[in-house]
Amino acid sequence: MFSSIRRNTRAFSLIELVIVVVIIGIIAAIAIPRMSRGATGANDNALLGNLSVLRKAVDLYQAEHSAFPTDETTITNQLTQYTDAAGAVSATRTGNYIYGPYLRAIPPLTVGAAKSQVAFVATQGGTTAGWVYDATAGTVKANCPDAEVDAAGKKYNTY
Repeated sequence: MFSSIRRNTRAFSLIELVIVVVIIGIIAAIAIPRMSRGATGANDNALLGNLSVLRKAVDLYQAEHSAFPTDETTITNQLTQYTDAAGAVSATRTGNYIYGPYLRAIPPLTVGAAKSQVAFVATQGGTTAGWVYDATAGTVKANCPDAEVDAAGKKYNTY
């Protein structure tokens, strides 16, 4: 009465499972160090992008006004608000204030001790400003001391 039914079951052997676990471990050993270095590289690339945006905004301001933004205390307003031919700022566009804005907001510094800061200073130093602005040359650079370098040893303040 009882018939023996043989089932055709297929399963993984213990050896096959061990091999799969070893392969996953090798892939993880290769990938995890590369991904942890990726965050630093991303911040370096973000710094390059932010510097490019700031420098282009300063260049456009200079092209329209025949002068660079006035100084480190007014550059934020001159780049993010409307300006007249003399560089005076206004929050709204009116008959005289026809230039700009060149940026929606000043991008933050993405590396170093002054990370996340958006303010400008005239000379490098401190951690309350992210950017160093030279009004005579119209240059912008990261407010990082010489000791702060990227993975290749290049100083952030020379980007």
